[in-house]
Amino acid sequence: MALALFGCGGGSDDASTSGTTTQSSSGSAPGSAQTGTGAGAGDVKRVMGTDTNASAAILSKMGRTGRVQIGLGSGQSIADMQAQGIRPDIVDVYLVGVGSGAWTSWNSPTGAYVTYQAKNAISYGATPMFTLYQMAQRGDSNLSGISDASFMNDYWSQVRTMYDRINELDTAVLVNLEPDFWPYVYAQAPNHDMTQMPAVLNNQPECSWMANTAANIGSCLVSMARWHAPKALIGFPPAFWNATPDVFAKQMQLVGADRADFIVAQTSDRDAGCLEAAAVGECMGRSGPFYLDENNVNTPNFHQQQNSYSAYRDALGNGLPILWWQTPLGVPSDTPGGTPGHYRDNHVDYMLRNTWEYGGMHTFAIVFGGGGTYSTNINTDGGQFARLFGQYLTSGGVAAM
Repeated sequence: MALALFGCGGGSDDASTSGTTTQSSSGSAPGSAQTGTGAGAGDVKRVMGTDTNASAAILSKMGRTGRVQIGLGSGQSIADMQAQGIRPDIVDVYLVGVGSGAWTSWNSPTGAYVTYQAKNAISYGATPMFTLYQMAQRGDSNLSGISDASFMNDYWSQVRTMYDRINELDTAVLVNLEPDFWPYVYAQAPNHDMTQMPAVLNNQPECSWMANTAANIGSCLVSMARWHAPKALIGFPPAFWNATPDVFAKQMQLVGADRADFIVAQTSDRDAGCLEAAAVGECMGRSGPFYLDENNVNTPNFHQQQNSYSAYRDALGNGLPILWWQTPLGVPSDTPGGTPGHYRDNHVDYMLRNTWEYGGMHTFAIVFGGGGTYSTNINTDGGQFARLFGQYLTSGGVAAM
């Protein structure tokens, strides 16, 4: 049984974050589009010339060319991609649930869902990617499970199964580890210190020397990956809801995020128009504005979003490359809002026209897909993604620095 399930992971405020103000040249890369390169608030931080092998190294492990990879996920089926002739570089699939009814039971034998989905992606010419979203079993912000031995034993057993199934594939697979979970831990930990929040993990042989703290959940995820699936490439997704990028990076060092293989930049979990309309539950309760200024003058804008993750990367250390994830598929419009499946957003338009900006800040991949039931998708975007991705490929792509 193949299920097209996805969760609602993704930063609620990342699109409008303004935590960094680094200024620099706004000139274009040779031969690149000029859109959105004007100076102004949040002018993009250029990092050309440093850590130039960050993306090349991970792309080599993936067996991919040296250009920025473009992926699809969050419920976009391969059948839908085939219908439009879209052949993404990466296909992302969620793994959700703990215990009864969890992803491990969706196919037989246990955990074969990973095998099934990965082989489908590989046969379509894509690198498989899995977003592990198990910690949301009791609710996004409900952290009661991490100190519950029964819950965590099931949790760790499923993580081990995931890595074992990945190892059997004997190829590179990307894994995005627990979106949203880390900022919730930061928010609820005593003194915002994840090492002070209890969690159950050192009863697992791969993590037996670690203290039972929430911070070490991340370290245990890293240890299990290296133990069971050496070809797995893992990344942690920060979010800046309640801390600046540099402050949150210091906590994520305690988690072990600097010992992962890449950084997951949570682009936005909803189309801007859905948040503007606030007509369905998944898009209610947030304060705007939400639509990013493609001229990078007004707040929020794309350069501010880029700068936030550059600041996080610098503070985290180790020069890890960046994968932008859960990037909305909405279509640009001067009219706010929209309707289910047809909400406005301009991430696809901007990021596929100005991919050189992302390549220059050590981005190795951008994965597109909505984070909600009513998000715009490739079947409702009027062919926007297929057209712009086709143009990107025809141009030869953008080098990943």
